[in-house]
Amino acid sequence: MLPWGHETIIGRLMDDIDSIGGIKKHVIVTNHRYIDYFTEWYEQQQFVHPVKLIDDGSLCNENRLGAVGDLLLAIRRCQIDDDILVMAADNILSGSLQGFVDYFVERDSSVIMYYREDDLSKLQKTGVIVKDTDDRVIRMVEKPQIPLSPWAIPPFYIYAKKDLWLISRYVEEYHDTDAPGALACYMSAHTNIHAWKMTMKRVDVGNKETYLSLRQRTDEEKRR
Repeated sequence: MLPWGHETIIGRLMDDIDSIGGIKKHVIVTNHRYIDYFTEWYEQQQFVHPVKLIDDGSLCNENRLGAVGDLLLAIRRCQIDDDILVMAADNILSGSLQGFVDYFVERDSSVIMYYREDDLSKLQKTGVIVKDTDDRVIRMVEKPQIPLSPWAIPPFYIYAKKDLWLISRYVEEYHDTDAPGALACYMSAHTNIHAWKMTMKRVDVGNKETYLSLRQRTDEEKRR
């Protein structure tokens, strides 16, 4: 909900996704503390496709559902039985996700993104994949101490309809509802997943300091 230019960070993502062919509806999951802010924001928007806002009922870290828990809540509450594009909404992208969706259609399998990261400390804080020459994921490890490749994974996924059942099975087996990267690792071990190389720049606005630093940098570039 943080402002970025004439929009908000989530508004930028939504405008792009709303313009992509094949998208049928949007589902936004937030906690109880912020649901009124999202409702007020949504009432001022105009999207082509319907938007469903879901209050997951959480008020603090102690009772939060986690990213995977929110995903499963959305699937069950909206009775989703279709391919899904899963996004972390605290990201700023320099380009469109259209190519990512086109790649999913081309591959006819679940897909994830990847990019080259040469900073060891950053690789140790994210998912890392090993892929074959056809870009099929043959191994994925979350936050490895010794990365097996420079291919890092951002939190953007398209899960095919045929693979959705694996999400609930993952939660049942591992009782982990917080780590979407760990879910992606599990999915890659139980179904075919292909990796699409990012064609745009991405910034993770994970905290207030990062956001303010980006705003300052952007303002300085505009003044040049």
